[in-house]
Amino acid sequence: MSEHDFGDEDRKLVVLARGALARAGTGSGAAVRDTDGRTYAGAAVATTTLRLTALQVAVATALSSGAPGFEAAVLVAGSADDPGVDTLREISADAALYVTDTAGRLLVGGEDRS
Repeated sequence: MSEHDFGDEDRKLVVLARGALARAGTGSGAAVRDTDGRTYAGAAVATTTLRLTALQVAVATALSSGAPGFEAAVLVAGSADDPGVDTLREISADAALYVTDTAGRLLVGGEDRS
């Protein structure tokens, strides 16, 4: 599958996640869209005292900004067993989850969870 298999709003998440990855120079990037249509992006954080995946950062950023729930999440250069998926599902069990490679090609996801 390729990036054009995404809808326009999900393609935007791919762009945001890839941008977060590139800016931070980390191994992965993520972006989420809340139920109000707002988007949030993040990159993995790894310091001596703090380790967060890109999806954990994006989800936490959204929640700390008042996001009521999630419609979709994109994880670039990560995996479907990312610890951030648990938090995403805790808040919004039906949120779409897409995992792509660094070029934005879909590896996992897009299934209808409703």
